[in-house]
Amino acid sequence: MITVSEYEVKSLLTKTRVPAGDYVINPYAGCPHKCLYCYADYMKRFAGRSEKWGDFLGVKHCAKNINLKTLFGKKVILSSVTDAYNPFERKYKVTQNILKQFAGSGIEVEVLTKSDLILRDINIFKSIPRIRIGISLNTLDEGIRKDLEPRASPIEKRLNAIKTLTNEGIDTYIFLSPIFPGITDFREILSECKTYTGMFYFENLNLRGAFRAPVLAYIQKKHSHLMPLYEEIYTAKNTGFWKKMENDIDVFCAKNKIKYGSYFYHEKIRK
Repeated sequence: MITVSEYEVKSLLTKTRVPAGDYVINPYAGCPHKCLYCYADYMKRFAGRSEKWGDFLGVKHCAKNINLKTLFGKKVILSSVTDAYNPFERKYKVTQNILKQFAGSGIEVEVLTKSDLILRDINIFKSIPRIRIGISLNTLDEGIRKDLEPRASPIEKRLNAIKTLTNEGIDTYIFLSPIFPGITDFREILSECKTYTGMFYFENLNLRGAFRAPVLAYIQKKHSHLMPLYEEIYTAKNTGFWKKMENDIDVFCAKNKIKYGSYFYHEKIRK
């Protein structure tokens, strides 16, 4: 059961330390996807919520339009601690109304989602000259997807979304995130999806805070043979696995002429 509330905010824009942007817009507080690995659980204390992360959603309303003049030469990302196209967007259309404000503006806008609901707004995307749309996934196995992202769109629907957006002339990318050691097969994903989009990004699984315990409990329950690997990476802090994977990605992408970027080691790439 998801508790939904609506409230007014003075501004939707927030300066961000996310490496790929200058400002972020989170149209909602909380996220109903309830991903097992979600790092945003810490946001509960700012929202003043007692429910578990994934079981509440705050719908933001803002009476003032975004001041686009302040964003000249800047990049705006939707979103960092929610999914702008979560299922409730179908009803409330907060994201849709925000994006309409960027029509014809020339402001650089990027949207990252796990939802095929994004196809609803293709005509709006076409009115924004500098927009990029990313679809996030970390497996092609629907069973694993249900374990890790129980309320997000199925893999098949996400792949259809990225294909459709690309065919409509929208600048797109696939974000392999987070990469689960021993579970995410990046070669399989790239081999399947390299004709769907012209760009891929990679992000490794960081385990910290409240979601560390449930992730490790899941690995122990469903993939117990991988526990020694997870202990080596996340307890012994051995970075050898990620260094090898980065090299493997380099080699594979070079061989297959795939464009890509990496967001491994967040602590080293923050602004």
